[in-house]
Amino acid sequence: MKNELDLTILLPCLNEAETIESCILKAKSFLRSSGLTGEILVADNGSIDGSQIIATNLGARVLDVPSKGYGAALQSGINACNSRWVVMGDSDDSYALDKLHLFIGELELGKDLVIGNRFMGGIYPGAMPWLHRYIGNPVLSALGRAFFKVPIRDFHCGLRAFKLESIKKLNLNTTGMEFASEMIIKATLGNLSISEVPTTLQPDGRSRKPHLKTWSDGWRHLIFMLLASPRWLFFYPGLLLTLMSTIGFLVLLEGGRSVFGLKFGLNTYLLQVGGVLVGTQTLVFGILAKLFLTNYIALPKTKLITNFEKYFTLEKGIVCSGILFFLSLAGILMLLNDWTGENFSTLSLDASVRISALIVLTMCLSIQFMFTSFFIALLKKS
Repeated sequence: MKNELDLTILLPCLNEAETIESCILKAKSFLRSSGLTGEILVADNGSIDGSQIIATNLGARVLDVPSKGYGAALQSGINACNSRWVVMGDSDDSYALDKLHLFIGELELGKDLVIGNRFMGGIYPGAMPWLHRYIGNPVLSALGRAFFKVPIRDFHCGLRAFKLESIKKLNLNTTGMEFASEMIIKATLGNLSISEVPTTLQPDGRSRKPHLKTWSDGWRHLIFMLLASPRWLFFYPGLLLTLMSTIGFLVLLEGGRSVFGLKFGLNTYLLQVGGVLVGTQTLVFGILAKLFLTNYIALPKTKLITNFEKYFTLEKGIVCSGILFFLSLAGILMLLNDWTGENFSTLSLDASVRISALIVLTMCLSIQFMFTSFFIALLKKS
């Protein structure tokens, strides 16, 4: 169905009777000055203070959202929109909903998602807690840029505009405050065009505490970022551990070494072997997690995972597993040869343990590769 309106101004709401009127009046003022056809949609999350009545009396459309949470309210609101564009903003009167021209200008230029930047536009005294302003938001935004290569410096600004059709394709599904991160991350992975414009933040007009919980909501943002980026959660740490441990056990394979006066012997060698096993398993987790996210959680596929699915086959995985298995057999034969060379007498403990550990390593890797190959085949979608 063709969208009938130019713009929907979407306001999630939970007990905002003190401020919802001001927000709606500002939004109506912008619609009049912009010349756009539009509506104000209040996605109410179960208010018990009369917010719905106030919004209805002011001409806004009120949508009842029984599922609790910031993300749940916005998801329902987005699904109920019938317009080309949507501007979403908080109902606490902290954003300038009457000054949205920069957002609309970016949409007119073809952007799919436009994020407000409060640090560029100006944060009024008392509008943002010190911990959020100087630690929480900058750190999480920096991690978002590092993990996903997105040029956004204010990941958690609640004022943003987007093309309705583009955002609906992202299948957003988080219900809490991490919805703000999910939208940017999935838009980035989906190759949507994203831009940032300055906006202001003023102290909200509520007499009660905000819904945002500093530590728990910050933790949910961080966890979502990590889970959406198996490269940083699994792959890179696993790769680093595997490389360092492989170098370590190869250096110590023939015997102990002294470095800067420190002696590294058999115990260190065994730790390196363990590091290789843990590192490769972590790498495997990264591959499996990425396949799961792209094939079953609807995260967009990257070029790397597309090529992996194209060239990896169960048969190739079995071949690699077989090679490692035969290497372990070769190690066993080497150990037997040393034993027979000593006329079946007691072998050197140091040498035998080193060879035995190498046998265990290759055998474990062989089994790991075998079952991982079958699991990857299970996760791959034809």
